[in-house]
Amino acid sequence: MIVFTYPGQGSQKMGMGEKWLNHPSWELVLEASSITDRDLSALLLNADDDELKQTKNAQIATFLISMVIFDSLQRVGVEAAAHAGHSLGEYSALTAAGSLDFEDAVKLVTERGEAMQVCAESQEGTMAAILGLDDDLVESACHRVDDDIWVANYNAPGQVVIAGSPSGIEAASDIAKEIGAKRAMRLPVSGAFHTPYMEPARDRLREAIESVEFRAPDHPVYANVDAIGHEESSDWPALLSSQLTSPVRWRQTLHQLDSAGFTTFVEVGPGAVLTGMAKRTLKDSERISISSPDDIDMLLEMISGKQPSSGESLEGEHLFATERLVVSPCAGIFVPTGEDLTGQFIHAGFLLGHVNETEVRSAFAGEIQGFLAVDGERVTSSQPIAWLRVTK
Repeated sequence: MIVFTYPGQGSQKMGMGEKWLNHPSWELVLEASSITDRDLSALLLNADDDELKQTKNAQIATFLISMVIFDSLQRVGVEAAAHAGHSLGEYSALTAAGSLDFEDAVKLVTERGEAMQVCAESQEGTMAAILGLDDDLVESACHRVDDDIWVANYNAPGQVVIAGSPSGIEAASDIAKEIGAKRAMRLPVSGAFHTPYMEPARDRLREAIESVEFRAPDHPVYANVDAIGHEESSDWPALLSSQLTSPVRWRQTLHQLDSAGFTTFVEVGPGAVLTGMAKRTLKDSERISISSPDDIDMLLEMISGKQPSSGESLEGEHLFATERLVVSPCAGIFVPTGEDLTGQFIHAGFLLGHVNETEVRSAFAGEIQGFLAVDGERVTSSQPIAWLRVTK
């Protein structure tokens, strides 16, 4: 089974939107720019590393790239049976699972980033990665320091992040190395995230969370706070609020997903941080990170390699190894060309119909298996229109 994972702050990098600029899914960036009244395209294309490191920029930028990539996966029909996001990535996971409306998610991520930046500027704090030491020993190192210091992220075996005051970080790092840590590495962040230092940001974010509607996700979303898959919409306001001041239990989440039968971990977003954590934690899993359109082809090839040779049908996320979806380019009324094309082979660019005045053309060559929208149906942007089986 496939699970989509979504990275958090720190995975952003300069120019990360360049490979997606001409992709149809880039329309989400334009939509988010309208929602926030900011030129988010410039942030994804032109901002330097210093600008992107600012919490208020890093979070919305990373979220948007994850959503562009997720939308592109939907366009070719790749689906997941569960979602999980690391810190900020939890908002991406909830949006992908249908629990959060895209517009609401953009507003929440924007508010979260701004609130956390203000909080970090008013309370000096930092973070460090402790490498090569068991979780309980890292906890012990924190407990032995009479200062503000806590475990912030349980990322992978031998990789735990601590956060707190600069003096607390220094003291806990020294103790961790004394008791066997291979390395204590300061992280280039300006705040002690996922600790009580974020309490003011939590209060501000709580008000924003109360103003949006959560729906039941279409597949379980695994939470940072308890590493459990949640399917009830009512769970999420409290979980997102608690997440700001609680440690991210990512290693535990990976083990829970493994126990539930998930074998393929697809990182949907910039970078490959979560892919590395999955490799370190679940050595027998299959892993891939999607950072560019070319990576989608690699994912499709990976899935295709699992197809049975006996001719039995594929189900769920494996269905789309050789199949593609043509989706609506915008919202409106769908009107097909008028002829029954089922069973016919079409070329890339073939005109299937119109949504309002906008043409619906196939991005793929293949045999049409059927239409998923009917004449006169009101469709939304990216809603599947037709189903093709491609040939090699």
